[in-house]
Amino acid sequence: MSILIKLTEREIMFKLNLKKFFAFFSLFALTYTSIASTSVVAETFATKECDPIQVVIHASYGGGTDTTARMMSIRSRRTLKADMQIVGKRGGSGAKAQNYTLTRPKDGCTIMALTESHLYTMARGKSNMKIDDLVGVARAMEEPTFIVVNAQNKELSTIKKFIKRSKEKPIITAIASIGGTEHIGMYNYSTVADVPFKAVSFGSGAQSLQALASGKVEASLLNPSEAAALIEDKKIKAILLLHDKKMADYPKVPTSYEMGHEVKVVTTRGYAVLKGTPQDRIDALSKGMVKAMKHDTFANYLKGASLDPATSPAGTEVWDKQLKENYAKAAEALKGLGLTN
Repeated sequence: MSILIKLTEREIMFKLNLKKFFAFFSLFALTYTSIASTSVVAETFATKECDPIQVVIHASYGGGTDTTARMMSIRSRRTLKADMQIVGKRGGSGAKAQNYTLTRPKDGCTIMALTESHLYTMARGKSNMKIDDLVGVARAMEEPTFIVVNAQNKELSTIKKFIKRSKEKPIITAIASIGGTEHIGMYNYSTVADVPFKAVSFGSGAQSLQALASGKVEASLLNPSEAAALIEDKKIKAILLLHDKKMADYPKVPTSYEMGHEVKVVTTRGYAVLKGTPQDRIDALSKGMVKAMKHDTFANYLKGASLDPATSPAGTEVWDKQLKENYAKAAEALKGLGLTN
C-alpha cells in the first residue's frame, strides 16, 4: 500500500559528506580535463571523426553525474585517443538531454550519461526517446541501497521488527520525489515483502535525510555513500541492504535476498549511444572506457564512494542487458504506482 503525501518546508541546509566528496573531485576533474583536452595522440575512429566525443549529461555541472563523467574522461581520453567534452543539457529530468542526443549522428561521437532518472522519464513518456533507441556502452558505477531508520527508534531497529510493525500501521517513509528512485525502490520492496508504507516527499534527498535524522519520518532508502556519515554518528541505522550480495564494510546488515525477498535496488551511472551506431565503434568505446575506469584514477574515486572498482565498471554486454532490465522494472513499478499514462 502506498499513500502519497507532499510536504513543503523551508529549505534545510544539510550538507552530506558525499557532497563534499563530489565537490572535491569535481574541481580536480574539471581542472585536469581542461589540461588533458589538448593531449591527443595516435588516431582511432574517434580521433579521425569525433571533434570531440561529446558526453551529454542531464544534471548540473559539479554534481555527481558531471563529476563521474569528468573522472571517467580523464583516462578515456588516453584509451580512446580523442578529446572528450562534457555537454550539459539540463531540464525535464533528463528529457532535454535525451532529445538532444536523438538529434546527433549515430557515429559513436555522442555518448549519453545515464542514471535511473532517465529511465523514469522514458517510462513516463516525458521525452521523445525510447529505451530501444539506446545501446549501453559502459557502466561506471553500481551502488546498492539501504533501508535506514532513525537509530533511536527501537521499534524498527531490525528488519524483522520493521516488517512486524508495518502490519499494524504503514511505515512513514521519506522520499526525495514522487516516482523517484527511493519511491520506486520502496514500492518494489513492499510489494515482495508485503510491507505497507506511506511515502512522504520532501523535494530533495538532503531534506529527506534531515527528516529521518530528526525523527519526523520512520524510514528512508539511501545509498551507502549517502548514509555513511550519519551511520557512523549513530543518527541513523541501516537495517537492510536491498541487494543479493553483502557489503564488506557492513557485514552485519542483512540483504533482502537473505531474508527471502528477491528485490535489488541500485543506483547506476553509465553511458550509452544511439542504436544504429556501428558495432565496431560500440566495442571500441566500451573497451576503452572500461579500461579507463579500471585505472587507479577512477578506482580511487569509486573507493571514495564505498564502491568496489573490481565490480562497478562493466562493458557493453553486461551494461546494455542491465539497462534494459532496469527500465522494465522501473516501468512496471511506475505503472503500479499509477504514475504512467
